[in-house]
Amino acid sequence: MGKSLKGKELGKGISQRKDGLYQARFVNRFGKRQTIYGKTYTEISQKLRAEQYEDEKQTNVVKKDITLDEWYQIWLNTCKKNCRNSSKESYATHYKRIKEDLGWRKLVSLNLINMQEAINKLNSDNERSNSKKILVDMLNKALDSDLVTKNVAKQINTVITKEEKGEKRVLTRDETDKFLLMAEGRFYNNLFILALETGMRIGELCALQWSDVNLKNKFINVQHTLCYFSKNGKYLFEMHDTKTVNGKRIIPLTAKAIMALKRQKAQKQEIVFAGKSALEGYENLVFVTKNNQPTQLFLVKECMSLIIKSIQKEDARFKHFTPHTFRHTFATRAIENGIQPKTLQHILGHGTLKMTMDLYCHVTEDTLFTEMEKMEQKRA
Repeated sequence: MGKSLKGKELGKGISQRKDGLYQARFVNRFGKRQTIYGKTYTEISQKLRAEQYEDEKQTNVVKKDITLDEWYQIWLNTCKKNCRNSSKESYATHYKRIKEDLGWRKLVSLNLINMQEAINKLNSDNERSNSKKILVDMLNKALDSDLVTKNVAKQINTVITKEEKGEKRVLTRDETDKFLLMAEGRFYNNLFILALETGMRIGELCALQWSDVNLKNKFINVQHTLCYFSKNGKYLFEMHDTKTVNGKRIIPLTAKAIMALKRQKAQKQEIVFAGKSALEGYENLVFVTKNNQPTQLFLVKECMSLIIKSIQKEDARFKHFTPHTFRHTFATRAIENGIQPKTLQHILGHGTLKMTMDLYCHVTEDTLFTEMEKMEQKRA
């Protein structure tokens, strides 16, 4: 509670300065402290009520001398309010890279030169591209709010080092067999098999619940993805709907997938019978840790790395791969085995056929030789 020069209580946020002027402060909906002034107590009270009313009704606008840092907070808390916490964490990572060079600058002072200089300092074209996306979106919203007259971030060049994008890793049939053979008896073996038999993302597998599995009618109902992220210095799990509407889908189960799920059910029961308590709200998960906690990408990758290292002791040519390789491998095998592209698009949960064919269908050496043999046979 502020006081007048005579010691009288003036109310929350209101005070009187030594020169006699009254001032009032409050934090507006953009997270910015707003200060207003008045010559009398009546005037400052009326002004404060008017400003707070405008803020509540969202009719107030941001002042045009705002810095990029200040606008980032408004953009994040207002424009991206309904985004997932994991997405917000990603935005923060991409913005942090340019914060030191650009955050203190006023929006109206941003130009192509100072932004390009900040982007040039980043370590890779990929980092540059991600940070540019954040800047472009922030300045698009600033443009819509009449805070800037042009979005110059669109002109930023992100291709500096020109890194070559390598071909996406896809397991050959032989590599798949080697991996699964070495994975037998490993804790996440059933997860690996289901990934290869369904093309599900790791986040979707981690979020899979027994209520989503229909063994009688042989299908999985993909509904959610499990996110693991940092919030206020603490790591948390959050169950989210799939990222897009197309992500919610039915996937038929193969015989291998059904066997893996049955083994997983028995494995989960052993964990429960051992007295391991589940995290509240996650009691029905299909895949968990040995302590009955939700699992996550890092643990799956760690298990995979151990398996791959064991294979490399016998076959040094066997290359490392990530969990997403299972998805690429599934899609490629599906096309090789004659599954219609539109059907595969639905199974993978893609919005367009182009995405399915461009990103997830690859030609392996196995296919190269098989297809050439078909052509040779037709000539004979």
